[in-house]
Amino acid sequence: MTQPVLKLGLPKGSLEDATIDLFGRAGWKIRKHPRNYFPEIDDPEITARLCRVQEIPLYIQDGVLDLGLTGKDWLLERKTDMEKVVLVSDLIYSKASKRQARWVLAVAGDSPYMKPEDLAGKRVATELLGVCTEYFRDRGIPVNVYYSWGATEAKVVEGLADAIVEVTETETTIRAHNLRVIAEVLASNTVLIANAAAWADPVKRRKIEQIDLLLQGALRAESLVCLKMNAPSSGLESILDLLPALNSPTVAPLRDGSWVSLETVVGTDQVRDLIPRLRAAGAEGILEYALNKVI
Repeated sequence: MTQPVLKLGLPKGSLEDATIDLFGRAGWKIRKHPRNYFPEIDDPEITARLCRVQEIPLYIQDGVLDLGLTGKDWLLERKTDMEKVVLVSDLIYSKASKRQARWVLAVAGDSPYMKPEDLAGKRVATELLGVCTEYFRDRGIPVNVYYSWGATEAKVVEGLADAIVEVTETETTIRAHNLRVIAEVLASNTVLIANAAAWADPVKRRKIEQIDLLLQGALRAESLVCLKMNAPSSGLESILDLLPALNSPTVAPLRDGSWVSLETVVGTDQVRDLIPRLRAAGAEGILEYALNKVI
């Protein structure tokens, strides 16, 4: 029986489903159990644990876990010893979008505060207590920063704080509470981190690099699709001029020598404009299909 090589920490909470979906597209099926924090993963070399994203940096630092996914914000907040932790790669994904998350300083929409300096002597609520405290200290702004135990956006509405520092991707929740962003405190994204001793172990490092390669491939594939079509040989050059590609389109002859088969990979944001132009240039039988991974 194969013995586990790697102890993997998966983020529980807002990133949980997005992370499990990402691993699925990368090639690892993960099945959660409703009553425990030890999901099954279809790889005998890996044991997985669900952990709060805030805790994963310290578990990696202390060697409790070999590999995990957390946020750059929590690496900073937990003052992680980066001599004991290896930043393997950035993974730009989240629960709601494919962009970086932002910790923003927000105030009531009708408040007089227009910039961070206007908050001198005021109360600021946040979950990112250490980073936020340093942000104001570095700027010489005397504020009272205190920890928020959830529902941070409501603190200003309820009159419990003059401002908040909260994480957002789209600012939808911020605006829903009639708040106004006056500064960005920190940009963050998900990162894959490894314990330094695990990274130095050749067997564990091989597994870590395998996971990283396939996760990156799955993320890259999200913004790409494959297009396949037939094109008349007489109009091939004009059709090729329309086609972007990772390297160059694949061109293969067909039994009917007056036609060729083309295959290429393009961005999802290009397809809706590209297909009508290809059709107008003489391409036929155009197929579009999704990709799991692009390495």
